Amino acid sequence: MGIRTRRAHRHSRTHIVGFGIAGVFGFLALLVIALAVSMGSIVDSWLKDLPDYDSADAYLVSEPTTVFDANGTVIAEYYAENRRAVELDEISPYVVSGTVDTEDIRFYQHNGVDPQGMIRAVLVNVAGGHEGASTITQQLVRNTVLSAEQFEDTIQRKVREAYIAIQMEKKYSKDQILDMYLNTIYYGSGAYGIEAAAKTYFNKDAKDLTLAESALLVGIPNSPSLYDPTVNPDASVQRRNLVLNRMLTAGDIDQAEYDQAVNTPLELNRGSNVMDSTGTYPYWTQYIKNLLSEDFSSDTVLKGGLKVYTTLDPGAQSAAETAVTDQLNAIGQDGLNAALVAIDPSTGYIKAMVGGRDYNTLQMNLAVDAARQPGSSFKMFTLVAALSQGMNPNVQIDCNSPLRVSSNWIVKNYGGASYGTLTLQQATMRSSNTGYVQVAEAVGPANIVKTAKSMGITADLPAYDSITLGTIGVPVVQMAEAYSVLAAGGVHRNAVAITKIEDRNGNTVYEHKDNPQQVIDAKVAYAATQVLETVINGGRGATASVLQNYGINQPMAGKTGTTEYADNLWFCGYTPQIAVAVWTGYPESSKEVYVNGSSGHPSNTSCPMWANFVKSYLGDTARAEFTDPGEPDYVPNSKWDFAVNAYSRRTSDDDTNSSSSSNSSDTDSPNADNEAPAVPTDNTGTGATTGGGGTSGGGTSDAGNPGGTGGSSGGDGPSDGGGTGGGETGGGETGGGTGGDAGGGAETGGDGETPPSTP
Repeated sequence: MGIRTRRAHRHSRTHIVGFGIAGVFGFLALLVIALAVSMGSIVDSWLKDLPDYDSADAYLVSEPTTVFDANGTVIAEYYAENRRAVELDEISPYVVSGTVDTEDIRFYQHNGVDPQGMIRAVLVNVAGGHEGASTITQQLVRNTVLSAEQFEDTIQRKVREAYIAIQMEKKYSKDQILDMYLNTIYYGSGAYGIEAAAKTYFNKDAKDLTLAESALLVGIPNSPSLYDPTVNPDASVQRRNLVLNRMLTAGDIDQAEYDQAVNTPLELNRGSNVMDSTGTYPYWTQYIKNLLSEDFSSDTVLKGGLKVYTTLDPGAQSAAETAVTDQLNAIGQDGLNAALVAIDPSTGYIKAMVGGRDYNTLQMNLAVDAARQPGSSFKMFTLVAALSQGMNPNVQIDCNSPLRVSSNWIVKNYGGASYGTLTLQQATMRSSNTGYVQVAEAVGPANIVKTAKSMGITADLPAYDSITLGTIGVPVVQMAEAYSVLAAGGVHRNAVAITKIEDRNGNTVYEHKDNPQQVIDAKVAYAATQVLETVINGGRGATASVLQNYGINQPMAGKTGTTEYADNLWFCGYTPQIAVAVWTGYPESSKEVYVNGSSGHPSNTSCPMWANFVKSYLGDTARAEFTDPGEPDYVPNSKWDFAVNAYSRRTSDDDTNSSSSSNSSDTDSPNADNEAPAVPTDNTGTGATTGGGGTSGGGTSDAGNPGGTGGSSGGDGPSDGGGTGGGETGGGETGGGTGGDAGGGAETGGDGETPPSTP
């Protein structure tokens, strides 16, 4: 081929490429034009039938949200009731600037939609942060005139929202829009609008709010349930400080103002706008409202016309409230309170919830919002973890007391009792702290935490050996959920409160779908149940005696729990049909419970509540049995090298008398599990000692320990403790009975109470 021919070919190819590129760009240009025309038609169709957005009243309209019980009966309505509209000049300037700086920093620059804010939000979210792109105007539109479309996460809804926001800014000034916004949004505790919020939390007008108060209120609407200062003061202060930081960055306050405000302690002065109740079952309906606020905007929850169907069984709720109230009245201690949660293990449905004795006196839901130390009821998780690793319930453990775990942690059994060698099952029945700490070391605290988490505990649990003694606070509802896993044969279901939600037009926007998960091997769950059944039917101590006297014709399993100074008294138990957790104590932490002049105990507080409720709830329900899937695969007992068998850590009497350590944690927390009060120092008795064929009462006669220091602090102690006496004054009543006879076979040194002859 000649040079001219080659050049001609190259020239031809160059022109072909040129025409190709031009064609592509031409095609793309035509495509964009076509799409623009087409999109214009689509957008036009989307903008038809818009709701009326010209009137300012359109941005304040609302429709109540209705809440139903399991029978379909209306039990509450949420609606905009606590509202006082004010003009912008009647609102603290700190509120105005703080709201703009926090919610929409370019509010005074954009025309209702902020493209720059959208780009910033995308970049923040891509970087792993979280930031919304909606302007204040868009939020106002979405939560008012477009509230019926609130649940539609579609481009159409967003286009309609943006269009109305732009049109709204043509009709109203920025200050008018901001004023409508501040008078509309929900600030928690029943307060709508900034004026109601100022009255509710600080008992003052919105114009008189300080910088610190203003920043606190500005932070609440982002999540009213989370940042409500009456419920979560620490979280609300953290949010307040974030608002202050944004105000400082925007230049609306100076460094001195910031420093003073950020160091101002939270001081609420609640006013007359606080709502007294929320329907027939105020603790329950307030709980439902908080759950809704996690998924829907506060305005939608309170003005969106939702229909919320819940799991609450009114018959069960009535029985629960009666059981709690009757026992508290019988005890007769001012301020003493209790919480109860009952869950159907076959569905996860919460059938009853008692959040406290009187909502008008205490709005805090003690069943949900109060995390209290569960004491020995937490040992269940250690038991399940051990069985899951193949530990046989008949493995033997040295359960003498005290046990030095570390240089500054000495573990003791209730009353200082030394039980000798017990099987794991017996150690559970006796609630031996020294035995269970060794089991915790053997299976690993991380495995205990993992087990608890798999069964529904979401509280933060450190992986320490002391976790087995229930030293970390857990809400009652989580303990009920966890125990329901055993009742369901190892199947976990999240605690369910809401079954369905409909919007104001009757469209279903949420419906619960059952999602059971086998988190514990069925054989392990049944083995744990068999062990926990012995707590109730395997002995004659106070707990067992009380529960056995109610004539409940169902298999029962469970565990008591008591913390130091008898300030948290628990019983968590279950039948095949229902799992129930009960806590008794004072809302203020570390206040000891007294019953009839002696330290309280689950047997005379939470256990009767549990039994009365279960008896009423089950009624004449036919007896059912826990499903037996067979025995787990156990490893040889010789595999387990418990602490006291591996190396001597027993303390001497001098060690005991010189140490103030309790069985809490390696740092000797002052609020430990009180299955181990101080060892008695008098010479009238030192707790239970092994006797022929049984255990003696530990005193100088069959009557048991007549008192001394050994029984001064409550605790659930062993659950099979010894006939009708235990002899320790602190547990209930002094001595008595014939329990504790060394040759009688009845094991004593238990609860230290004379159980009631009748429930």
